[in-house]
Amino acid sequence: MSDNRPKIRHALDVKRADDFAKWYQAVISAADLAEESGVRGCMVIKPWGYGIWERIQRLMDDRIKSAGVQNTYFPIFIPLANFEREAAHVEGFAKEMAVVTHHRLIADGEGGLIPDPEAKLEEPLVVRPTSETIIGDAMARWVQSWRDLPLKLNQWSNVVRWEMRTRMFLRTSEFLWQEGHTAHASREDALAETHRALEMYRACAEEDLALPVIAGEKPENERFPGADETWSIEAMMQDGKALQAGTSHYLGTNFAKAANIRYQDHEGTAQFCHTTSWGTSTRLVGGIIMTHGDDDGLCVPPRIAPHQVVILPMLRDKPEDKDLIAYCEELKASLGAQTGLGEPVRVLLDLKPGKASAKRWDWVRKGAPLICEVGPRDMENGQVALIRRDELWNAENGKLATRFIQRAQFIDDVPKLLEDVQASLFERARERRDANITRGLGTWDEVVEFFASNGKYPGWVEVQWSKPTGTALDEVVEQLKSQKLTFRNVPKDSDPADGNCIFTGEPAVERILVARAY
Repeated sequence: MSDNRPKIRHALDVKRADDFAKWYQAVISAADLAEESGVRGCMVIKPWGYGIWERIQRLMDDRIKSAGVQNTYFPIFIPLANFEREAAHVEGFAKEMAVVTHHRLIADGEGGLIPDPEAKLEEPLVVRPTSETIIGDAMARWVQSWRDLPLKLNQWSNVVRWEMRTRMFLRTSEFLWQEGHTAHASREDALAETHRALEMYRACAEEDLALPVIAGEKPENERFPGADETWSIEAMMQDGKALQAGTSHYLGTNFAKAANIRYQDHEGTAQFCHTTSWGTSTRLVGGIIMTHGDDDGLCVPPRIAPHQVVILPMLRDKPEDKDLIAYCEELKASLGAQTGLGEPVRVLLDLKPGKASAKRWDWVRKGAPLICEVGPRDMENGQVALIRRDELWNAENGKLATRFIQRAQFIDDVPKLLEDVQASLFERARERRDANITRGLGTWDEVVEFFASNGKYPGWVEVQWSKPTGTALDEVVEQLKSQKLTFRNVPKDSDPADGNCIFTGEPAVERILVARAY
């Protein structure tokens, strides 16, 4: 049967189904989130993009502090010797480290500058790729007794990892993040903190970002360098690929031994601390784009939208504009006095010059949750014209799904509307994820066939495996690489294994997710 519904003219030139990677870059540009910086692998995060990150930061920081974690700040430069103390750690980051070797420049005699040979540092300084080693030094100074434990620290900072292939927000040489570091008297306390942080990330992703995730343990080959255990939250993007959206690591006593983080227990015996680290980054913004964006641009969940309601008066450079602006200012004040999603509603009255239709599409592409247009006739009728970003089009007539609502009713409805948009985005993403996880494949050949025959966006598979280690695990990883696949995690809530490992043929011990990934 042919579909006679009108075709919708979307705001972007490229569609997700045609070229997802190109579409992703188009959304970043159209939504005015970020741009290239002129420095290889680095980006400029523009106000709307940074505003989204600030909202994530604010909500995450509240969760972090509510767990008794204190914010701090450590230097961006870390002595190379710090990394050399922990062999597995330095091996994992060695290829990504940016290193400072000189502290002064001099003229080269040809109009340029070169490092001064006389200004070579006695010891090279690594530009922070992560802070376990330098924070470990501080913990060794600050922890003396069991009374000093647990010690829970967090810092918001930038880090540098020299990436060869970069993509804005997803993989850049410099990015913004938070990194938590804690020290504990026992393995049990440290593991409890590892899982608390993981649950915090899950809750923030799902409740604030409307990003459905699966929490679970990473296999041995995917552990953070130097960790005993690594746990992650994994999100599915609209192209079926996985995005690691946050990690939490139990470090055992490995870093404590390297940094000499010890305490006197109740009996006066010196013991090494058990430590953890956990982090999320601006990669979350990329996840929001690829989960909630559409062929008209970005769609920002209300909890993290810098502006939840944008008011657009339809100004005409006429004397009556003054009354229309006054009407909209009163509307803004009334909306701002409302509480939505547990906070005062964030409202912007956009008085920038320009055509109303052009400004409307700017905010559609940016993904403002509610866009409210007000013209002179609306003012006369005491109403507003509302566009819900998550329900942009009327599929029956191909036109914008604009709704006219009485002003007083709109003010009363806004808190519920914001809740509905937030819930709608989460449910849409959750249903898409669940529909694209395939289970029941019993052999490696079936996995290969699945990913070969299910188009560009095949999703994930959950398979059973025997959790091999050492050389046997290396062989499995090479199998996966041959198909451009990766292990994601072992879901915490997956069913028990009841068959054989698809890689080794031995009895399986657990189920693990396999996918292509960012």
